[in-house]
Amino acid sequence: MNETGLEAQGAARPRLIAGRLPVVPGSGPGVAWRLAAFYGTTFLLIGLYMPFWPVWLQSRGLDAGEIGVVLALTTWTKVVASPLFAGLADRLGERRRVILGLSLASLASYALYARADTFVTLCAGAIAIGMFFPAQMPLVENMTMLAARVRGFDYGRVRLWGSLTFIAGAYGGGLWLAGRPESQVSVLVVAVAVLAVLAAAALPEVRVARAPRAGAGLLRLLGDRRFALFLAAASLIQASHAAYYGFATLHWRAAGLHEATIGALWAEGVIAEIVLFAFAAPVVRRIGIVPLFALAALAGVVRWSALAASSELWLLVLVQGLHAGTFGAAHLAAMHFVQQAVPAASSARAQALYSASAAGVAMALAMAAAGMLYAWAGAGAFLAMAAMAAAGGGAALVLGRLWQGEEIAPNAG
Repeated sequence: MNETGLEAQGAARPRLIAGRLPVVPGSGPGVAWRLAAFYGTTFLLIGLYMPFWPVWLQSRGLDAGEIGVVLALTTWTKVVASPLFAGLADRLGERRRVILGLSLASLASYALYARADTFVTLCAGAIAIGMFFPAQMPLVENMTMLAARVRGFDYGRVRLWGSLTFIAGAYGGGLWLAGRPESQVSVLVVAVAVLAVLAAAALPEVRVARAPRAGAGLLRLLGDRRFALFLAAASLIQASHAAYYGFATLHWRAAGLHEATIGALWAEGVIAEIVLFAFAAPVVRRIGIVPLFALAALAGVVRWSALAASSELWLLVLVQGLHAGTFGAAHLAAMHFVQQAVPAASSARAQALYSASAAGVAMALAMAAAGMLYAWAGAGAFLAMAAMAAAGGGAALVLGRLWQGEEIAPNAG
C-alpha cells in the first residue's frame, strides 16, 4: 500500500474553526502511517493476549472459575475507566499525551502482572490492565477519525493493519510458544507492550477545542435519543458475537472439526473484515451509516442462525465471510456516526461510551448469558444471538427515522 492509499495529499487543509474541526499539525512520517503503526503494535499485543493469557493464568495455578473472575475484572474495569480518560482527553483538547501516558502505565501494569503469583495479586493485575490498556483504543479510534476528517485518508485502510497483526499475533504467537513453557506468554506480551509504547510516542498531534464540564457533556450525549439509539444498535449487534467468541471453538471441536480447520475458520472471518476495511470509504459513502447498521444486523441474523442449524464445514466456510458484515460493517458505521454526529470537542467521550457499551457492558452481559444458554441448549445459544442482532437492527431502523446526518448534542461540551 503506498502513501496515497493511506493519506490523501492537499495544499490546503481545514484548521480549527469554532471548535468543530481538529488541528493536525506536524511533518515527517505520514500521519496515517504513524496511526497504522499504533494499530499494528496494539492489535499484535491483543492477538497474543486474548488466546494465550488464559493459558498463562492457568500456569499460575488458577482453575477455570478463577480465570473467569480475573478476565471479567479487566472487562468491568474498562467500562468505568475508559470514559474517564476520554473525558480527560476532551478537557485537554488533545489525545497524544493521554494515550502515551496510558501506554506507559499499561507496560508497567503488564510487567507487574507478569510477576503476580497469587489469586489476589493476579486480580490486582487484571484491574490495572483494565484501567489503562483498553482506554487507549477509543482514543486512538477517535484520533484516527479526526485526522481522517482533516487529512482526507481512509480510516479503514489504517484500521486494517490492526486486523492483520491480530492474525500475526494469534498465529505467530502459537508457533513461537510451541515447546516453550507457558510462563513465556507474559515475556512475549511485555516485549510487545514495549513496541506499543514506542508507537504511542510516534503518534501525531491531534488537537481540538477544550471541552469544559465533562460530566455535563456525558449526560447530554446520553440524554439525546439519537445517541442512545446509536448505542443500542451498535451494542446489540456487537454483543451478538458473544456466543461465537466464547463457544464457537468448543462447539466445532465437539462436532469433530480439527483444530487447524477451526483456526482457518477464525482466520477467514478476520480476512473478510480486512477486505471490507480496505474499501471502507466507498462502502460508507455509497451505502450510508444507518443502512450499514441494518446490513450488519441482517448478516448477524443469517450468520448466527446458520451456526445454530449446522456445523457442516461447507456452511461454516460460507457464513464465516459474514464477519465482514456482523463486525466490520457495524464497526465502520459506529466510527462514522461518531465522526459525523458528535462535535469534535466531545468526540473522545462519545467514542469511549461506544466502546464501554458495546465491548464492555453489553458484551460482558451477553457473554454470561451465552454461557448459560450454551450449557442448557448447546447450539441454541446462537439463536439467541440472532435475536439480539435483529433487535440491534430494529434500533437502527428507528435511528434512521430520527437522524438525518445532522450533528447532535451541539452543546455536549
